[in-house]
Amino acid sequence: AADAKPMLDAGEAIAIDVREPGEVEVTGTVPGALTIPRGMIADAADPDSPDYDRRLRTETPVILFCASGKRSEMAGQTLLDLGYQRVHNLGGVKDWTEAGYALEPAVND
Repeated sequence: AADAKPMLDAGEAIAIDVREPGEVEVTGTVPGALTIPRGMIADAADPDSPDYDRRLRTETPVILFCASGKRSEMAGQTLLDLGYQRVHNLGGVKDWTEAGYALEPAVND
């Protein structure tokens, strides 16, 4: 979390919460994070997919997190397989809050 926060604050990376929307609604998420459930990350991150999220770029650092770090680990492998170059696993939202950082309500457009 201490490494991720400066990258996010400077706009040098994009954060992705790979938990399910219902989980995110309960706890909130890292400020500015996209919510893309792990089961949908391959389609959202693949430029050849009709569900591609144009906010994602293979050259932009991505910081993934979930509840405990396991789903974000799996999502990270998916991104690496798709050619993403800088993929980081923050772990879980607990790691973020234990570092003293606040969560915010999820907002996705």
